[in-house]
Amino acid sequence: MELSCKSEYALLALIVLADYHPDGEPVQIRQIAAQQNIPDRYLEQLLASLRRSGLVRSQRGAKGGYLLTREPWQITLLEVINCIEGRDITAPIEELAETTERTAIREVWQRACSQMSAVFRDCTLQELCDRRDAKQPSQLMYYI
Repeated sequence: MELSCKSEYALLALIVLADYHPDGEPVQIRQIAAQQNIPDRYLEQLLASLRRSGLVRSQRGAKGGYLLTREPWQITLLEVINCIEGRDITAPIEELAETTERTAIREVWQRACSQMSAVFRDCTLQELCDRRDAKQPSQLMYYI
């Protein structure tokens, strides 16, 4: 199991939007793209998917851009990933002809998916921002 590039880019874009959320200012695509090193066109597609799912909204005009529709602590990683992937990533694997081996594999897979779902459901966009902030070096100023 691996986080897709699409989902990672979407989460990176949402972290930028979360940073600007308290100000209520929309963030332009080119600003997000430059800050997170994401191709503009690709980011447009991702933000369109997030908009359709109701996680972000767009604002037109000279000072337009994208904004979160909810507080960062109300948006779970599971919502974002399911939106971008276009399916429930924790859905059970496709059923084939039933054998005891396949049943055993499916049971373990479903247990793993359940655990993964719980982690993504319990982690919010705000928690990602907090984790990032904790890992960044502090901006101390030294005076001589």
